[in-house]
This record gives sequence, C-alpha cells and structure tokens, in this order.
Amino acid sequence: MRKPRAGSRRKTRGATDPTPPPPTSVDQSPTALAPEPSAGPAFDAAPSTGPAFGGAPSTGPAFGGAPPTGPAFDAAPPTGPAFGGAPSPGPGTGSPAARGRSLFESGVAGSGTPGQPPFGTGADDPGTPGRPPGGSGAAGERGRRHRGGGRAGTFLEHRFGLLSLVVVSLLVTYAIAYVTRPTPAPPPPATPMKVAVESVTAVCPGTKGEQVNVYLPGSLNSETMEDGKPYVTTGPGGLEAGYLTRVTRGAGRGLAGVRCTEPAAETWLVGPGPANAEVRLHLTNADKAAALVDVQVYAAEGRVSGDAGIGLEIAPGEHREIDLKTLAPSADVMALSVTTAFGRVAVAARTTLETGGVDWLPPAALPATRMVVPGIPGGGGVRRLLIAAPGETDAVVQIKAVSEEAEYAMKGRETLDVPAGSVVALDVTTGVAGSAAALVLTSPAPIVAGLVSTGTGTRPDVAFTAGTPSLELGSAVARNATGSQLLLTALGDRPGKVRVQVMPGKGTAQEPFDVEIPAGRTRVVKLRAKGDFAVVVTPVSGEVYGGRLVAERSSSGVLLTTQPLSPARTWTLLPPLTDSPRVVLP
Repeated sequence: MRKPRAGSRRKTRGATDPTPPPPTSVDQSPTALAPEPSAGPAFDAAPSTGPAFGGAPSTGPAFGGAPPTGPAFDAAPPTGPAFGGAPSPGPGTGSPAARGRSLFESGVAGSGTPGQPPFGTGADDPGTPGRPPGGSGAAGERGRRHRGGGRAGTFLEHRFGLLSLVVVSLLVTYAIAYVTRPTPAPPPPATPMKVAVESVTAVCPGTKGEQVNVYLPGSLNSETMEDGKPYVTTGPGGLEAGYLTRVTRGAGRGLAGVRCTEPAAETWLVGPGPANAEVRLHLTNADKAAALVDVQVYAAEGRVSGDAGIGLEIAPGEHREIDLKTLAPSADVMALSVTTAFGRVAVAARTTLETGGVDWLPPAALPATRMVVPGIPGGGGVRRLLIAAPGETDAVVQIKAVSEEAEYAMKGRETLDVPAGSVVALDVTTGVAGSAAALVLTSPAPIVAGLVSTGTGTRPDVAFTAGTPSLELGSAVARNATGSQLLLTALGDRPGKVRVQVMPGKGTAQEPFDVEIPAGRTRVVKLRAKGDFAVVVTPVSGEVYGGRLVAERSSSGVLLTTQPLSPARTWTLLPPLTDSPRVVLP
C-alpha cells in the first residue's frame, strides 16, 4: 500500500477535511530553531519547494517535520499558502532579503499549526508562544507602521473627498440659481428730493412810498418803503413778499405787480426789448460776499449785448440799476440771462412800453425741453408768445393751447422754428380766442418762454407771464387786490385739484376751499376778498399750473397785471446725487 504524500494530505485537509490534524510536537529548543541553509529561489538560485511554489510539500511543524530554517526565517514564522500568508514570488524576483521583507510586511505572523498559539518572531525571543502577530522585532514594527499609515491615508482621502463633494455641490447650486434667477428690475429713475426750507431772504426793488406785504404761514404784515432803496427781508421757510403799484395817468399808467425774488446764481427774463420799451434792470447783492455777474441779451438776430455786460462786480449790499439800452439798444424782443461766476444776486426788471402800459417781468423757468406758460388772461387785446433757444442747437417747438373749453394745437401755429441763440415772437391772439389759457411747449432743444398780454381801451395796459413749474410745491402771492383771479390749468389725463385759502391783511384767515379743474382744461377762480390780502394755493392732486390776474376797469381802458404762481418757499427740490469720479479729477 502506497503511503500518501504530505502535500496531498495538506491539500485534502485544507479543502475538504474540517477536522484539524492531531497536534504535532514541536521542538522549540535553541538547537531545533537554529538557522540552517535552506534551498529555494528566495535563498539560493534553486526554486523553492512546497505547495506554495508548485513543488514538493514543505516540511515543518504543520506537516510533522522540523520548522523551515534559513536566513529568511531567522526572525519570522514560516509563510506561504500553507500558513495562510501570501505566496512567495517566483524565481528571479528580487533579492532574498527583499523577498523576506515582503513576507514580513504582508502581515503573516503565526505558527500555521492549528490549535497552537502563534510563534514569537523576535530574534531575542524565538518561538515564544502568545506573541501578537508581527512580533517585536524591527520587521514587525515596520509591518505595523505600514498598516497604520494605510488607515491614516484612507481617512485623509475620505475627508478631502467629502470636502470636494461639498464644494462641487455648492458650485452647482450657485450655477443653477444664477441661470434661473429672475431678471432684475431696472432701478427707479433718480428723482429730486423734497426737503423743507429753513430760511428765506427776499429782495424787492425799491419804490419810494409803496407798501410791501410780507406773508408768513398764518399771518400777513405790511411795511412802507421810505426810500427807493431795495427792500430786503429775511424769515423762516414759507416767507413771501411783494407789492402792487397803481398809476392812472401819465407815462407810467397801469397796474404793476412784483414778487420779491431770492438771490440766485442764474435768472432768466423774457419780454419786450429796449427798442420798443424802457427796460430797467435791477441787480441787488444781499449777501455778505461780492458777486461777479454776466448780463447777456438775446434778440431775434442772436446775442446782441456783446461784452459790455460781462464781468460786472457787485459789492456786498450793493444795488445797481442798468438801462438795457446801453447793452442792446436794437432788440425789439429779448431773453435776458443774468448769471454769476461767484456770489448771488436778486434780479428784477421793470418794463414800460412806448405805447403805454407798465409791469415787472417775472422770472422765467430755466431752459428746458418742456415749458408751460400759464396765467394767460381772457378777454380782448393782443397775446404774443416769445420763445428763445439760448443753446447752440436750433429748436423746433411744438405748441399746444389749453383753454377753458379744450386742449388743442392752434391752426397754423402748431410748430415754431427758433434758430439757436435767438428769440422768436408769435401772435397767438386768435389761437386762444379770448379765453383764459395756458400754452404747452415741447422741443428737442432747451428753451425759455414768456408771453406779453395787452389790454383794451384807448390807452391799454400790459401784463407779462412766463414759463413756470407746476404747483407740486404749492404757491403763495403776498399782495393782491379787489378783482383778483386765479387762472388754473390741469394737464395730463387726470383732473387737478387744489386747495385755496385767502389771508386778509386784517382779521383771521378765511376757510380754505377746494377747486377742481377738469383734465386738459383751464379754470378761472374769482377770489371773494377786498382790499389787500394774500392767497395760498396748496396742491391736492393732478398736474396743475397757474397764474394770478388782477384787472380793473377804467375810463381809458382795462388795467391789468399777471403773475405766474411760482413754487412756494416752504419746500424745495434737491437734485439727485450720483457717484462720479469727476469730483476727484482735476
């Protein structure tokens, strides 16, 4: 009977026989464990033997023989598939020492004998049972270090992998939100800011012996000018001052009304020129600093004042009166600008026509592409519109009338061409047809405008009005008289509404009353008051413009004066502010 080979018995036991073999005694004496030369490719040039290398079975404790000996096993237990470890490399792979280290670093440490405690692997304690795998030698320490480094590397990989996923998720979320975000609404257009006025300085041109009315919210006072010097008054916000003069005979016959003006850096006046009237310009510096003033006159032929009015120095507190014939004697109609290089001046101009009639020119709104000229009186007489284009671009002005009956373009007067730097006059008498009205002017180039109204009779009087802002900030007229009227115009698609209050010179204020103006219409409101009084107009709704008319009948004709309802001095509009690098550039 043939005795089975050890290799066949090992294969059968590992594959099919779960019963462990009987314990085999192992000689653990130093003599038995002493290193001996071994054969095989890991130690010699010949291939190793045993099941792990495809050769004859190895001998050792697992097979009832002596443990393997040789340099590779000097400090480590036997390795190979028979002992649960990694197979040894084949012939010609590396040096014997390298192959020995790979056996240690593969983590195999034990006796390989079922039922027996693992062998120690340290050179100082060979074969000590109960030692942990890997032993206590240098090779075991390297194996443990290798395994610990693998676990740390895995941890770092997982940690940075999670961080990468978070970052990618955030980027994807942001991209989706950016792509699907709603279209942002455009920012609202910048609009002026409404702020309260704290202090007001008003300057009236002097007329000896005339009475000046000074209105403050809730009160009305009067004062007589003792000489011909300008009248200057200062008070809180809402202050208004003005006066009326009434002359029934002589060259200065007529009604004339003036609103005391504030010092400003730029003022425009539109009216008859020095060729057809006596126009006297009043400049007053009410500030404590000097002012340098430029006076320029525009006529039908362009700017005609030359350099005579450039660089006029007005000392603090000084008043200067200028006859405009010294600057522009040939101008029959004019637009007058007064600008300051530094400082401020109060401007007024008194105009007396050669044909009769006198009044003060009201300040016109600064050049703009849309202009409204309100307060055109009804009745008989001539109405002449004056338009100036002070810039360097010709203006094609579209004209629309808003009367008591309708809003319309005047036939044959729908547009007016105004050359750059000149003034053009247009007769609109038949256009307004004797109705109280306002004119709406639009142009691609900035313009300024005014209107001249003459009365009826053998010696007609004259009145002036000019382009003015709406009643958005309210208005007040300090001096009125018996026969005063308000001429109110509502523009746009909505009707307008204002609140009117009369403040008599003596006694308490009357109860305010509301006035409604149909959209696209002008309404005449007669003021039921006698003597001197002030009138206050407060906006309620709609876009409303207005003027004040005073008319008196006489034997030689109607005396009249008009004044556009300028913004009250209770509030002011500050222009919008924008960031710009130009403020820091030279």
